[in-house]
Amino acid sequence: MATPVRKALARAQRSAVHLEMRDSYMLDDPEFIAFQRGKRLDPAARGSWWHGWHDAVAEAVGRGVVVRRARIISEPVTDYIRYEHDLTFGNLAAGEQVRWLPRRNTKDLCLPGLDFWVFDDQVVHYHHFTGDGQLAENGEEILHDQALVKHCAAAFEAVWERAVPHDRYTV
Repeated sequence: MATPVRKALARAQRSAVHLEMRDSYMLDDPEFIAFQRGKRLDPAARGSWWHGWHDAVAEAVGRGVVVRRARIISEPVTDYIRYEHDLTFGNLAAGEQVRWLPRRNTKDLCLPGLDFWVFDDQVVHYHHFTGDGQLAENGEEILHDQALVKHCAAAFEAVWERAVPHDRYTV
C-alpha cells in the first residue's frame, strides 16, 4: 500500500520539496542498527538497496517533477545523521537533489516546527514525530491551506538557498 507521501508524489506535476529538521528518526530501525554495527551499502550493488521509494522518486523525476530534500542538522552530527548521509547516494541515484544545513546557520530563519513536504505549491504534508523519532499516531497531516503552503514553501527555499549540496557536505 502506498503511503500518503508516495501518493502525493505520484500526483505531483512540477515540484516536491521535503524539509527534515530532526537529528534522529526511528532509532529501532534494523537498517540503522546494522549501520551502527558497521554495515555499509555498496552503491554498485543497486539491487541490495534500491526499493519502492527510489522507484517513486525516479518515476516522478522522469515525468519532470523536481524533487528536493533539505536536512537541518546539529553539529557534531548524530549517528543517525551519519547513517542518512551514508544512504543519500540512493536518493541522488533516484533523481532527488539533497542539501544539508547546519542548525547554527538557521538562527535568522522562521521555520515551522515540523518536518514537511510541499507538493506543487498546493498542499503541505506535515509529519508529527514522537520525542524518540517515531511517527506519532495520526502523525501525518495533509492541508491545502494556502497560507500554510506558502509559509512552508518559503521556509524551504530559505533553507535550500543556504544549505550545502550533498556532494560538498561531509559528516
